[in-house]
Amino acid sequence: YREVFFKLKVNMARKIQKNKMWGGRFNTDQDKIMLEMNSSIEFDSRLYLEDIIASIAHAKMLGKKKIISSVESQKIISGLKKIKIEFEKGIFNLDPLLEDIHMNIEANLQKKIGNVAKKLHTGRSRNDQVATDMRLYMRKQCQEIIKKITMIQKELSKKANKYYDFIMPGFTHMQIAQPVTFGHHLLAYVEMLERDKNRFHDALKRINQSPLGAAALAGTTFPIDREMTSKALGFTNPMANSIDAVSSRDFIIEPLAAASILASHLSRFSEEIILWVSEGFDFIELPDSLATGSSIMPQKKNPDIAELVRGKNGRVIGALMSILVVMKGLPLAYSKDLQEDKELTFDAIDNILNSLEAINAIIKKLKPKKENLSSAAQKSYSTATDLADWLVSNLNIPFREAHKITGNIVRYCEKKKIKLSELTIKELKSFNKKINDDIFNVLDAEQSVNQKKSFGSTSPLMVKKSAAKWIKKLQNEKK
Repeated sequence: YREVFFKLKVNMARKIQKNKMWGGRFNTDQDKIMLEMNSSIEFDSRLYLEDIIASIAHAKMLGKKKIISSVESQKIISGLKKIKIEFEKGIFNLDPLLEDIHMNIEANLQKKIGNVAKKLHTGRSRNDQVATDMRLYMRKQCQEIIKKITMIQKELSKKANKYYDFIMPGFTHMQIAQPVTFGHHLLAYVEMLERDKNRFHDALKRINQSPLGAAALAGTTFPIDREMTSKALGFTNPMANSIDAVSSRDFIIEPLAAASILASHLSRFSEEIILWVSEGFDFIELPDSLATGSSIMPQKKNPDIAELVRGKNGRVIGALMSILVVMKGLPLAYSKDLQEDKELTFDAIDNILNSLEAINAIIKKLKPKKENLSSAAQKSYSTATDLADWLVSNLNIPFREAHKITGNIVRYCEKKKIKLSELTIKELKSFNKKINDDIFNVLDAEQSVNQKKSFGSTSPLMVKKSAAKWIKKLQNEKK
């Protein structure tokens, strides 16, 4: 596709090179490789709406400030609205030789309304134009990501509320550690996602500033009103330094950093889904609609959706690393290197949005297997810590000594190949004569989770309260 596309560009170049919108200073045609490297229309065409919206705001301001006449302003705005309709209908013809979406729209506007279209670019440059478009794009995408995070949090909270008392093993070092509840495990991701959401909310404060009117880098001699265009586009304020306005890309870096952290959280959840559906765990069931088969092994049911989310993590983090490398050596102000911000940003945003949708589908449709979870929670002496705590609380034994006694009891159970709950009172007393029958209240996994009373702990009562709190909070959030 790329080979055909670039051949088309080169063939057309010999015919219309002199009509380039910036070509007045040049005497010769561009080289083929220059055409190929310089064009961004393949990927920045998705900014058409942002470019049209920003251009309409700019045209209105030019008319109000009498930099152009009100008739000219209205003519430009009318033409831009027609172009918007053409894009929406899919009938706008992109010319690869016009390099980017900005030049394509302006050239098409000239065809529609004549030479008055040439006045639209008064008091602005492509430098502040593209920065404005990208800020509008990033603002919209961050808001969309926030909505999808909230969507996932709601599903997790509902599932946690439904399965608040399902007992499962909690892990450290991928070894069974202590019993927890399934609902508690799910709510851990709700908390993580809330921090992710807050990072995007915070990034929006810095994204939402207007570069429009900074022009190439020095501002403009025309009496433009940057406050007017800023307000019209929903920005909080115009950027205070024209050089910074056109050369900064931290408004992309910051949400990509937030997206990378989010992607890592989604990847961790995906990894657990992959483990949980495996034969070794068998904790949950995913429906056929979220799995794939094998081309050679008829019995296979693969959790590819979770694996793909896990894989997309690399794409998102890679985009962040790429833009950081692009920016690290750039002197002020604008350089063409900044064109490299778009493809990787679009790819990262697309992948994080798709990943959020995929995770939401998984959470909606997964079914925990209660018996398997409970059985696993009883393994590996998972209530040993409860036993040690009981020795401290009931027999006033220092924790380090209680830890040692419990370790000896576990070693004894391993040798006898029995569970802690299968020990007799006589066997337990052999480790400490003060031990009594009350100790059996903490040796069972269900009893273990019920005894967890501290704030934020795993007891079903705490999980039920926490899930209800989240459900109420998320329902009341702005849509």
